[in-house]
Order: sequence, then C-alpha cells, then structure tokens
Amino acid sequence: MSLKRFFDFRESRDEAKPFLAHLEDLRMTIIKIAVVLGITMTLCFAFRSQLAGIIQHPLVAMDPTRAANLQSLGVADSFTISLELSLYGGIVLAFPFVLLFLAEFVLPALNPVEKRLLYPVALVGFALFLMGVVFSYFVILPMALEFFFKDARATMHWQPTWTVREYYSFATQLVIGFGLAFELPLVILVLVKLGIVDYALLKRTRSYALVIIFVIAAVIAPTPDVVTLMLMGGPMYALYEICIAISWFMRRRGGE
Repeated sequence: MSLKRFFDFRESRDEAKPFLAHLEDLRMTIIKIAVVLGITMTLCFAFRSQLAGIIQHPLVAMDPTRAANLQSLGVADSFTISLELSLYGGIVLAFPFVLLFLAEFVLPALNPVEKRLLYPVALVGFALFLMGVVFSYFVILPMALEFFFKDARATMHWQPTWTVREYYSFATQLVIGFGLAFELPLVILVLVKLGIVDYALLKRTRSYALVIIFVIAAVIAPTPDVVTLMLMGGPMYALYEICIAISWFMRRRGGE
C-alpha cells in the first residue's frame, strides 16, 4: 500500500454501495488507525522512562517526597504500566491521523476543495486536543492532586500513599479526557457550518447542554467524585458558551 493511497479518501459512487463494501471500507479504516497507533505506541515505549517522568512531573513539582513514596505493588508493573502510558502517549501523537481516517470513512463524497479544507480542520482539531492536554497537565492536574492529598491528610487524618498504577491511571485519564473535551468547539462549529444547529438552537438548549456535558464529564472523568466532575465539566461548559458566542458571530458575518 503506497503512502498516497494510505491517506486517500475511499471512493464514492452515485449508486448505493453494498453492505459488505462498507464493511471493507470500515476494515481498512480500522487497519490504518491501528497501524499509525502501533507506530506511535512503539515510539512512546522506546522513551517510556522519559514519558513516565513527564507524567510524574506535576507530583514532583509539588513535593519530591510524594513522588518518591509512590508504590509499585505488581511484579510486572514496570512493563504493564509502560504499555498503558505508551497507549495514551500514542493516542496523543496519532490523534490528527485518527481524525483524518475517520473523516475519510464518514465523508467520502467531499469535492476536491472540501478535501483540502479537511487537513486544516484536522490540524485545528489536533491543536484543540493539545490545548486541552496542556491545560489539564499544568492547571487541573496539580489542583486535583493537591486537593486530594490535603483532603486525605488534613480532613481524614490519613497518610496518603498512592500506588504507581493509581497515580498514572488518574493522571493520564484526566489529561486525555480534557484533550477530548476540548474538541467540543470544533464539533459544534462544524455542525453550525453544516446548518445542523444554529445560534438560536444552541442558546435555547443551553440548560439541556449543561446536563449532557456533565454526563459526558462523568463518563470520561478518571474518578467518580464531585471534585473531578466539576473540574472537568466546568471548562467543558465554558467552551460551550464560547461556541454560542462564535456561532452568533458567524451568523452576523453571514448576514443572517
């Protein structure tokens, strides 16, 4: 398979394609995603020590002794946790390609101009994803770690002793979750551009959106507690309000 064919859109025909042909297209999409994710995971695994240090840095920055007290309880933890970190790191690196491959499968009938526009859109999606990751890593994750550490020690009078698996799982899921949450503006603006939703609808359904956003936050949050839910749901709803403002601007610009 040539590199050009690897990134090409699947063929679109005027007549309806048979079900098995759609399954074949889906199979190829999954294979392409798996290949790219395999490459990025392998790259991350090769630098697993550095990757682990990056994930652990917020804890070290607050207090180096906390990182030193992380405990490994499993015999194979060094390997299995490295695989998990490589998966999450691979997802971050492969994210723009995943967006492209999914678009190639879902939107095969785009004209050449629309296909060229898809690449900037994918880059914007990747930029939003990175913004969510960076915001969570530097702002939300330190706040969450500090809160739970002090709550355990000061309120419950416990000595927090976190395991490596628990810490890395919490940190990576929170960071990836925020990256996905920051895709909300792109999704809504694409729907606005396609005419599926508009400013009036977004404004009218604000209360429903609030409930849906916090349900989504509950699903992607690493822990089910109220604090993590608010830390994730709050910025997501703020992004929704930003989308309403942008859709209003798009309506004014379009002369509606």
